Amino acid sequence: MAPSFQWWAKESHRGTPVVVKMENPNWSMVELEGPTEDDFLITTDSPGSGRTRDKGHRGRKNAKQLTWVLMLKAHRAAGCLTSIASAMFGLAALIRRRLASGRTDSDEVENENENENEHEHENDDASVEGMGREKENPAVKTRFYFCIRMFLWVSLILLAFEIAAYFKGWHFGAPKLLQFQLQSLWATPLGVKGAFDWIYSRWVLLRVEYLAPPLQFLANACIVLFLIQSIDRLGLCLGCFWIRFKKIQPVLKEDNLVDLESGEKGGYFPMVLVQIPMCNEKEVYQQSIAAVCNLEWPKSKILIQVLDDSDDPTTQLLIKEEVRKWQQEGANIVYRHRVIRDGYKAGNLKSAMNCSYVKDYEFVAMFDADFQPNPDFLKRTVPHFKGNEELGLVQARWSFVNKDENLLTRLQNINLAFHFEVEQQVNGVFINFFGFNGTAGVWRIKTLEDAGGWLERTTVEDMDIAVRAHLKGWKFIFLNDVECQCELPESYEAYRKQQHRWHSGPMQLFRLCLPDIIRAKISFWKKFNMIFLFFLLRKLILPFYSFTLFCIILPMTMFIPEAQLPAWVVCYIPATMSFLNILPAPKSFPFIVPYLLFENTMSVTKFNAMISGLFQLGSAYEWVVTKKSGRSSEGDLVSLVEKEQQPKPHRGVSESNLEEMKAEILQQEQKSSQKKKKKHNRIYTKELALAFLLLTASARSLLSAQGIHFYFLLFQGVSFLLVGLDLIGEQVE
Repeated sequence: MAPSFQWWAKESHRGTPVVVKMENPNWSMVELEGPTEDDFLITTDSPGSGRTRDKGHRGRKNAKQLTWVLMLKAHRAAGCLTSIASAMFGLAALIRRRLASGRTDSDEVENENENENEHEHENDDASVEGMGREKENPAVKTRFYFCIRMFLWVSLILLAFEIAAYFKGWHFGAPKLLQFQLQSLWATPLGVKGAFDWIYSRWVLLRVEYLAPPLQFLANACIVLFLIQSIDRLGLCLGCFWIRFKKIQPVLKEDNLVDLESGEKGGYFPMVLVQIPMCNEKEVYQQSIAAVCNLEWPKSKILIQVLDDSDDPTTQLLIKEEVRKWQQEGANIVYRHRVIRDGYKAGNLKSAMNCSYVKDYEFVAMFDADFQPNPDFLKRTVPHFKGNEELGLVQARWSFVNKDENLLTRLQNINLAFHFEVEQQVNGVFINFFGFNGTAGVWRIKTLEDAGGWLERTTVEDMDIAVRAHLKGWKFIFLNDVECQCELPESYEAYRKQQHRWHSGPMQLFRLCLPDIIRAKISFWKKFNMIFLFFLLRKLILPFYSFTLFCIILPMTMFIPEAQLPAWVVCYIPATMSFLNILPAPKSFPFIVPYLLFENTMSVTKFNAMISGLFQLGSAYEWVVTKKSGRSSEGDLVSLVEKEQQPKPHRGVSESNLEEMKAEILQQEQKSSQKKKKKHNRIYTKELALAFLLLTASARSLLSAQGIHFYFLLFQGVSFLLVGLDLIGEQVE
C-alpha cells in the first residue's frame, strides 16, 4: 500500500514556495515548491488522450529540492550546536578559573576565625560571642559534609557496579525479568556461575530483603509530610484568594485619619520613638537616616535613635557626623554607641529601651539600616492603634530596590512576595498573629514591656518578642498596602548566611518557648497553630523533607529501585506548589523552573541550620550582619565630607574640624585597605558533593529508563553544581 502524504500538502494548490538562502557564495537564492500528492503518482493518462504524464523528471526535481531543504535544516542545527558548544566552553572556562582560585567555604571559616581573633585582641567587648556561647568545634561543621561525601562515594561505587551488571545482561527496567534471572541463576550449579553474577545476585537480594523496606518506609513518611505541607500551602493560598475576593483589609475609621495640616490639636499624634539599629553598615546609613528624618510627623512628637554598634572607627565617625548634620537641620535625632556591645541586635535594642526618656513615648517604630520608609509611613500605621487597646504590633511589607539585579535576587523576590502577600496577610487577618519581621513595624511600648522586653537568648529576637507578646494576648495587624523599601542580598555568600540565621533561630526559640506555649492561657486552636503550623510544619518539617526526600531518598531509590518514588511526588506536586508560590509575583513566572530547583538546592543550608538550632550546636549562635550594596544610596563614603567643605552658614561647623575629620577618615581607610583582603567568589563543598551525588544518580536512572526521575536528577544536579561554584549571584571579577 502506497504511503499517504496528507501531512505534507493539505491544500489543493501545489504547495507553499520556500526561499532558501545559503551562506556559501557559490549558491544562489532559489525558489522551492513543496511537492503535492500528484507529484508522487506514477499513473499515466488514458491512451486516448494521446499524451503520457512524465513524472520522472518532476520526481527527480522534487527529490533535489527536498535534499536542499534537509541541507538547510542541517545548517541551522550546526549553527545551534555551535552556539551551545561556545556557551559550554565559556562555562567550562569559568568553572576552571573558579576551581583555580581554590577558595572554599572551609577557607572562609578559617578566615573568619582569624578575623575574630584579631577583633578580640583589639577589643574584648566586640567579641563575636555576644551571647556568651562557646565557639563551635570545627569538627562539628564537617560532620554534615562528611555524611554527604560518604553517600557520594558509595553512589559512585554502586554506579560502576550497576553499569558492569547492565553489560552483563541484567535487565533493570523489567522487575519480572530480573526476578526470573535471579531464579534461573540460583538454579545454576555454583561452578557454572560467574563470580560477578554471584556477587550481584547477593546484592539484589540484600536490597530486596533489608534495604528497600526501611527506605520505602522513610520515603512514605516524607511523602506524608510533603502532602501535609502542600495542603497547608494550598490553604494559605485559598485564604489569600478569599481576602482578595472579599477585599478584606484593616481599614481606618474616618476619625482616626491623620491630617498634619490641621495641626497637632486636630489629629491623633501620640509620642513615637523611631529606632535605627546598625552595625558597620557604611553603605546604607545615609539613606536610612535621611528617610527617617523626612517622616511626616510633628517634630515635638517624634524622637529618632540611631543605635550604632559599629566597631569600625571610620563608620562611627561618618554616622555621627550624619546625625549631627540632621540635628542642625532641625530633626529630633540622637546618636547612641554602646561601650559594652553584647547580645547583637537584641542587646542593642534592649539598651536603647532602658533610656530614661523612653517612658514619655507610647509607640516605637523600627527600621534596619537598609530600610527607607516613605514619608507617610507613620500616618498610615500609627492611627490603627487608636481605639484598639488590644493591638500590639502593626507590620508593613517590604519592597526591594534591587529585585531585578541578578537571578538570585529574582528568586528571593518570589519567596518574600509569597511570605508577605500570603503568609503574613492570611495569618494577620484570620489569626491576628504572625512573626515580626524585625523591621518596618510599629510596636506599642506597653506590649514590649508586658512581653518581657528584648532578650538575647536567640538570633531571632524579632520572632521571640512576637511569640511572647501573642502568648500574653496581644493582637497584630499586617498592612499589605504599606511598603518599605530595602535591599536583597546580591551574593550567594550573604544570602546563605542570612538563611542559616533565619532557620536556626526558630528552632532555638521552639525549644525555649514550648513550655510557655503549653502553659499559656490561650485557646487550644492558638496553641495548635503556634506549635504545629508555625513552628513544626513551616520551620522544621519543610526543610527536613525538602532535603531528605529530594536530595537523599530520591538518589538512593535509583540504586535501590525496589523502593520507589511516584512521578507525581517528583514532578507534579512540586511544580504545582511552585506555581502557587509564584502567583504573588506574576512577572517572575518565567523563572518558575529555576525557582523550583533553587529551593531544593537551598534545602541543604536550611536543613543544616535547622539541625544546629534544634540540637544547640555552636553555629546556631552565629550572627553575621547581611552585607548591603547601597543600591539606592546617593553617595560614597567620603561624599559627606566633600560636601561639607563647601561653606554653608546654617551648619555652623568650623573648617578646621572638617579637615581634621577628613584626615582621620582617610587615615582609617588606608589602614583598613591594607588589612582588607581581596573579595572572591567561593566554592561550596557541600553543594558540590550533592551535585555529583545527584548527577551520579541520574546516570543510574538511565539504566532503568526512568524519564521523569532522570530529568529531575539531572537538572537538580546542575543546579547544585552552579550554586556550589557560586555562579548564581554576584560575580566578582
